[in-house]
Amino acid sequence: MEVNKIRNIAIIAHVDHGKTTLVDKLLHAGHLFKDHEHPGELIMDSNDLERERGITILAKNVSVRYKDYKINVIDTPGHSDFGGEVERVLNMADGCLLLVDAFEGPMPQTRFVLQKALQLGLKPILVINKVDKKNCTPDEVHEQVFELMFSLDATEEQLNFPTFYGSAKQGWMSKDWKQPTTDITTLIEGVIEHIPAPKVSEGPTQLMITSLEYSSYIGRVAIGRIQRGSVKAGQFVVLVKRETGAIVKTRIKEVYVFEGFEKKKMEEVKAGEICALVGLEGFEIGDTVADVDKPEALQSIAIDEPTMSMLFTINTSPFYGKEGKFVTSRHIKDRLDKELEKNLALRVGDTGSADSFMVFGRGVLHLSVLIETMRREGYELQIGQPQVIIKEIDGVKCEPIEELTIDLPENVAGKAIETVSMRRGEMTNMEPKGDRMILKFMMPARGIIGLRSYLMNVTAGEAVVTHRFKDYQPYKGDIPGRINGSLISMEMGEAIPYSLHNLQDRGKFFIEPSEPIYEGQVIGEHSRSGDLVINVTKTKKLTNMRASGSDEKMRISPAVKFSLEEALEYIQSDEYVEVTPKSIRLRKIYLNENDRKRDRNKAVGANA
Repeated sequence: MEVNKIRNIAIIAHVDHGKTTLVDKLLHAGHLFKDHEHPGELIMDSNDLERERGITILAKNVSVRYKDYKINVIDTPGHSDFGGEVERVLNMADGCLLLVDAFEGPMPQTRFVLQKALQLGLKPILVINKVDKKNCTPDEVHEQVFELMFSLDATEEQLNFPTFYGSAKQGWMSKDWKQPTTDITTLIEGVIEHIPAPKVSEGPTQLMITSLEYSSYIGRVAIGRIQRGSVKAGQFVVLVKRETGAIVKTRIKEVYVFEGFEKKKMEEVKAGEICALVGLEGFEIGDTVADVDKPEALQSIAIDEPTMSMLFTINTSPFYGKEGKFVTSRHIKDRLDKELEKNLALRVGDTGSADSFMVFGRGVLHLSVLIETMRREGYELQIGQPQVIIKEIDGVKCEPIEELTIDLPENVAGKAIETVSMRRGEMTNMEPKGDRMILKFMMPARGIIGLRSYLMNVTAGEAVVTHRFKDYQPYKGDIPGRINGSLISMEMGEAIPYSLHNLQDRGKFFIEPSEPIYEGQVIGEHSRSGDLVINVTKTKKLTNMRASGSDEKMRISPAVKFSLEEALEYIQSDEYVEVTPKSIRLRKIYLNENDRKRDRNKAVGANA
């Protein structure tokens, strides 16, 4: 294929602004499906977790043919917790489609990915989506995007971006939002006209590996864009390692290019094209595939550092091994090592114990997606309380600060401001939008842990909370933790409805009647501060006398059920979340009450 007929574009958008729907329409426009095929919605988000949560987690490649042009589309995640995915795949693109909701305008997450794209010098095209929404303001949104790009130091050429309006859901795009068209060809032609063809420099082979796939038939597949030269099947090349700069000789067995969803086998692929290489041994993301005689490395991908850590340890509860297939520390270590190969923003540290690992990531969502994936694969493990990574910069103790945006109904804005202020947040902006309020804060990352679930309760599920990492700033001081203590099970057994009914005034329960429980499990939240050990396995003592009215009706409130993220944000420092393929339980690190007392006394003695 001629280089000037290729276009490499990345799609950038905030969560839920219609990015994956637009990709669906592009695929239909490229006639990738035969008339009898109905692939449904969200074609690119093929992973179960992505479909359930409605977010893109993994970046993916697909290509669309239009007339005699080939457009390689790279779908990027919209959430800054998956920034590691974004940073590496933008290297393959020459331009980007910035997709923005015509009502909401540019959101904080959009800003994060757009900043990365502008720094790499990509040419942007603005697509204002959902112009069929009530009360939308496409012209104002256009102004906001211009101001955003200006504040991100976009070049003169980048600021001179073309704009398209439309509705991805209804399948049309136009240069004027008041004049709908019938399809999205206007946008495709805009991509061909405004996005430059790949720049190709003369010289021997050079390709940066920016992502990888795994196939059980052919093993690991390296994906990247050829910067110069060409790649042939059977060619001998060298890998220049990202970390050490070491040179390793290897051979490419087969070369593929993306054709729709499939990969098409090629004998030779020229510079400018995105291709998949089979047969390379021992490669990692960020390595350069170079010529044997003139091995020159490309500039390596800069990845933002992790800001949060969690302790992963083997499951030691009395119920271990009942639900999962992989329960040993060797299983967990192998799985984390496998994840490190493709998850660039992840780090695994040593704890001095063979049974536990310190895992560092971008945020609670980044790590919880890994835990959820492991859980579905049959792993059992326990997770400690999330901790932010504190650094010492020029002798000053510093912590990660996040830019927090809360979109919520106006009548509950006061409650949110009060809560965020208690957690050391500083308000930077407050603007009304219809009957809602958009609040912006600078806040320590520590304060965001557990904030989302609290705001959901206060606003009856109406709050939309987004945040992105800003920088490290001097430590802001202590933040008050959870005020209420835990209700802890005294014995192993089944939760008896009679006991649950009698103990309801002590707090809220996390367990259902007849659910199996063990000693030391956190089965509820105490209505006061301080932990309380209770016995919910006691049955009613029966007498042989029966009187009318002695068996009153029992009314038990429904149990509070946590999602994985909520559980991780809820626990205290002396608690673990036990994760198995079927259950999420909370427990104390020390299951026995005497052990817990001993630990508390030791802590008091150490502080005295």
